[in-house]
Amino acid sequence: MSAAIEIKGLSKHFGAKVAVNGVTFNVEEGHCYGLIGPNGAGKTTTFSMMCGFLFPTSGSIRVLGLDPTEPGVLKRKVGVLPQDAILPPTWPVGELLTYYGELSGLPNSESEAKAALERVQLPETWNVQAGALSHGMHKRVSMAQALMGSPPVIFLDEPTAGLDPKIAASVRNVIRDLKGKHTVVVSSHNLQELEELCDASAILDKGKLVSASSMAELTGQMAEFRVQIARGQVPLEELKALLGVKDAKLEANNVLCVSYDSVTVQPEEIITRAVGLLATKNVLFLTVWRGKRLEERVLQLT
Repeated sequence: MSAAIEIKGLSKHFGAKVAVNGVTFNVEEGHCYGLIGPNGAGKTTTFSMMCGFLFPTSGSIRVLGLDPTEPGVLKRKVGVLPQDAILPPTWPVGELLTYYGELSGLPNSESEAKAALERVQLPETWNVQAGALSHGMHKRVSMAQALMGSPPVIFLDEPTAGLDPKIAASVRNVIRDLKGKHTVVVSSHNLQELEELCDASAILDKGKLVSASSMAELTGQMAEFRVQIARGQVPLEELKALLGVKDAKLEANNVLCVSYDSVTVQPEEIITRAVGLLATKNVLFLTVWRGKRLEERVLQLT
């Protein structure tokens, strides 16, 4: 699989302040890729340079092999949802999206606008003025703008921030539908959401890259799993004796961590054996998950 986005030695200075410092990573074509980091980590600056909104101080970016600093080069190739997107309040939604499509040179801009609103489940807002939209509707209309013309690369900055759970779930479903058909980059503070959606991610801290890997590698899904124990005596030595198990230990909050040799045993096999052993020992548990939660890994790294 080829890289849709290539970033090499990327840096951005604002006077004496170094916002991004020598960042390098690739985003594979068709992947959903997460940008992660605390406030001030350089996520928004990196995101803005990928979109062509800011120019790097040094280093390079290629989006579909193109240099975003060249005027107009990303037109109709990239869709962008900025974090604080603002829509002109007096424009009807349908007219506004149609106008945006015309600015981008889209043929059949009106039909593209209608299709995009259908995709975000807001066709009824066609004649509604943008200023009358709720926050959730405003966010989804802005996302519809990013989807018009079905661009191969889509950048989403905090796509579910401030949305109620039901609307946020619908936005996540839209993102899931994009995966494999488009390359999607999502910048978000919602780590559970990114863990659920993303194939890979880059973690930034104080302007530097601290990790860039697949989500499975980042969370250790290929090498360990955890069980939330409710009650009972966990048979650690018997678990360690299971074929393929490298170690078994109890962590904080009564969480059992089992690491295994992913070369000699498949995860579904070792999880089934371990859970079966717990059941025979009358150990009650609440849930099972592979690897560490993304939140734990980010807290370790930043």
